[in-house]
Order: sequence, then structure tokens, then C-alpha cells
Amino acid sequence: MILNRLENSRRKGGQRSNVHRNQTSCGVRGQGLREWPNSLTMVPCCQVLHGKNWPVGFPQKDFSVPRKRIKIKQKVEYLSILDGDGHVDAALDPKLDGDLSLHIYRLMLSARLLDERCIKMQRQGRIGTYGPCRGQEACHCAATVVMKPEDWVVHAFREPGSFYHRGWPLETVLKFWGGYEEGCRPPDGVNDTPIAVPIASQIPHAMGIAWGMKLRGDNRAVLCYCGDGGTSEGDFHEALNFAGVYNLPVVFFIQNNQWAISIPREAQTASETIAQKCVAYGFDGLQLDGNDPLAVYVGTKEAVDRAKSDGGPTLIEAVTYRLGVHTTADDPTKYRSDEEVKRWEKLDPIPRFQKYLLNRKLLDKKLVDEIEKDVLKEVADAVDRYEASRDVDPLECFPHTYAELPDELIEQKEEFRAALERENVGMGH
Repeated sequence: MILNRLENSRRKGGQRSNVHRNQTSCGVRGQGLREWPNSLTMVPCCQVLHGKNWPVGFPQKDFSVPRKRIKIKQKVEYLSILDGDGHVDAALDPKLDGDLSLHIYRLMLSARLLDERCIKMQRQGRIGTYGPCRGQEACHCAATVVMKPEDWVVHAFREPGSFYHRGWPLETVLKFWGGYEEGCRPPDGVNDTPIAVPIASQIPHAMGIAWGMKLRGDNRAVLCYCGDGGTSEGDFHEALNFAGVYNLPVVFFIQNNQWAISIPREAQTASETIAQKCVAYGFDGLQLDGNDPLAVYVGTKEAVDRAKSDGGPTLIEAVTYRLGVHTTADDPTKYRSDEEVKRWEKLDPIPRFQKYLLNRKLLDKKLVDEIEKDVLKEVADAVDRYEASRDVDPLECFPHTYAELPDELIEQKEEFRAALERENVGMGH
């Protein structure tokens, strides 16, 4: 069409067309003349590409485009402080005070013992499907203690120690896994989001909270938990891109437990690390030993302090391992070997941290037994409170979505009521 317009213009003006000659002047097949918008001026492609009248592909004096490595200012580091036997690198030891150290240990033990009790309860039909965290306790327990009450924590679902530290009663967590919506509600005054089982759906929420903080000028930060499988979701990349562009005060904490249900880490991404994905979004990353509570604490605190100093987001990859099942509906023997699990059991974070505390004389055998006894009682009491609060009308699942129930839900409600009466099922079931 452009050439026809030019030819018509030539005929009207009595001018000769140079179209064919100029089309070959670049000397490159497929590269001809360009018409600028709203004009019939035709220029060679070489001028568009190089800003000068020199054919593409031809040598030219004093002109070169050397290949060179692009300098990336973002950095990705690795951090580990404790070895597998609980020995510490003295130069890196944060030397946390005794109370905080014992608190982290207690949180980790609480998560482990609650896990064990919940699995038994699920097998007995006393709660629904449960997602344990055995082996990952250091990730969330040592990270969440960094956050102040005014900060926000955005959870996934495998962080019971974090819930407990942030003020969630253990029976509330039990209610969630028992199918009660009340179990998804953070306590009043606690800056946490609800438990999120959908993969990576919580990450844009964390970014949004951080953006709100920045707009208001709050000196706060957001800590967001996610699993390695979540890094394959679009929500992950969209949130990180936005956080990088707007330099938001958020720490994305990825618990890389090596398996996204039955999908191994190497099938998730070809990246050498998950931490390096930060480079694409313009901020720093850190890979750390997720079974080392000291490394988790130090790495998270550095990231949170940087976020509160207008240093922007950080992506943390905590390398850990899910020692148990993905959920109680899972059979990991179908996709991983016992040998692999045994290798990781040697890096179990609880005995590893316990050895460190024993070496520091913050723990002794008597105190270890006392803490375990206290935690077992706390878990047992929480189970009693949970089961005492189950006097709930099953029909309560209907009225909380719509202001007025649509006809199809009214029909389903009546059908459900009839089924309950037929099966003689009453309150609390």
C-alpha cells in the first residue's frame, strides 16, 4: 500500500520513482525502505538501525560493537553458620541472648510436637488433611522472631511455630485443619494474613501490604513465606517485579524443601539457585542453610533491616527438606527414596540447634526435658480446647457468602439438612 501511494504521488508530480534502486541500496535481503508516520519520506533501514547512512552488514571505519559482559549490581550470597553437628563459625555467630535462643528452640519444638499430634489426630478422623512441617522448623521459627508486632507476616500454611510466636492460640491452628473457618482468622491486633493453602496466592498480598506501608511512610516491613513450588507461579513473578520497581519493604522467604508435592527441585527451574531469580527484578538475594536457625535469623534480620532503611526487597531461599509427607493425603515413598530422607535427617534443625545451645551452656539435659514436658502439655491443652469448641451447627457453612442465599444454595442447604437428619448427625460433627 505504501509503495502504491508513492507511485501515485510520483505520477501526479511527474517525478521518477527511485523505489527499486533504493530498496537494494542497503545490500541486505529483506531490508528495504521505511515510511515514517504521516509522511511519504522514505529512508533506508540502515539509517533507522544505525542513525547514519551505512548499510547493515557492511564494514565501516571507526565503528564497532564489541561483545562484553553486562555488569549486574545485584548480588546473591550464601550463608551458613552452624555445621551439621552444631559447631559454630565463631566469626559469624550472632551470639543471640539466652532468652531469644531458648525461645527459638521452644518454638521449633512446639512446631514438631504439634505436627506429631496433628498427624495422629488426622488418622483418627479428628481433623482433616494436615500439612506437616517436620524438618522445616528453623525456617519459620528463626525468621518470624525478627519481626516486630507492627510488622506484617504473610503466611502460607506450613508455619505453626510462626503462628504461635505471633499470638495465634494453637487451638486456632487446629480449627483450621479441622475445617472450621474460624481457624483462618488471625487474632485481633495481630498483623498477619490468613493461612493460605493456594500456591503463591499470598505473595501479591504481601507486595500490596508493603506498597501501602511505603505510601504511608511507615517504618515497617513484610515477611512473606512461600514454598519452592510457588516460584513457578505467575503470582510470584508479578509480585517480585512490582516490589523491585517500587523498591518495597518486603522480604520474600522461600522454603525450598526440595519437593513441590512430587515434583523435585530440578524439575521446577533450570536456575542454579532460586535466590538468583532476584536479579531479574532488580534487588538482592540470599541463599542460606534453612536447617540452621542462626543463619535463618541473621539472613532475615539483615533483609528486614535493609527493607526498613529504604533498601528495598530481598529474596531469601532457605535450603531445607520436608522430612515427612507433603500432607496426610500424600505417600512420598512413590517419588523419593529412603536414602535421600536419611541423608537429610542428619541435618535435622532441632538436634542441631540443641547441640549448639548445650555447647553454649544455655541448655542442659534437665532443661531439655522440662521444655519438652511443658510443650507437650501446651499441645494437649490446645487439643482439649479445640475439641471442646466443636459444638457448631453444620449448616453454618451456608449463610456467610451471600447477603441473600441464591435458590441453588437454598436447595443444597435443605438437601444437606435432610441428610444430617437421616444420618442422625447433630452439632459438633
